[in-house]
Formats: sequence, structure tokens, C-alpha cells
Amino acid sequence: QVQLAESGGGLVQAGGSLRLSCITSETMFSFNVMGWYRQAPGKQRELVADITNGGTTNYLDSVEGRFTISRGNAKNTIYLQMNSLKPEDTAVYYCKGFRLGINYWGQGTQVTVSS
Repeated sequence: QVQLAESGGGLVQAGGSLRLSCITSETMFSFNVMGWYRQAPGKQRELVADITNGGTTNYLDSVEGRFTISRGNAKNTIYLQMNSLKPEDTAVYYCKGFRLGINYWGQGTQVTVSS
């Protein structure tokens, strides 16, 4: 059974930084794409950033230049470095792996940015 587990969320003041981690039970290269999504209360889940097997990255416009998705040296970890955080970044952040038409989700980690 494929499992993804996020960590690194927390409470931070506006302008601060956090780094989220996602550990997968299988090598990240078994997925075509891995990504970070977020869902704020009362809003739909949205893509924050993703990275393909080939290393191509894609970002939500509002986080471009502030967030960076990357792969760890271990073949089962991806990160989301979040800098210059804003209150509107407050949400539950989810890690997702996609392969063969199936999405695999982690349980989410809460990020709260105070003003």
C-alpha cells in the first residue's frame, strides 16, 4: 500500500519560513509527478507546486518566487521550502503522488501564518 506522510507544518509569523517534507513508502521516481496542494477553510484544494520525474517544476502564480519544490537526496522525500509567508498561505498542505491515473495523498499538515 502506497503511503505518503507530510511533516513540517506549524505556526509562523508573516514573513517567516517553513519547510515541509513528504516521505513516501516507495521511491518518488515511481510516480510520474509529485506535488504539493493546499486547502484553506471553505476553499477548494489547489495545486501549489509540482515536479515531474524529469525535474520540471510548476508553481501556483501566487507562490512563484517564494516557494520551492525539491527532491531530497533520499529517493523517497520531496520538500516544499516556503519563504516570505503570508496570512493567505494558511491552509492544510497535502503531498500527492500521481502514477497510472491514480492519485495518492498524504494526510496533510497544517500551516498557519499569523499577521
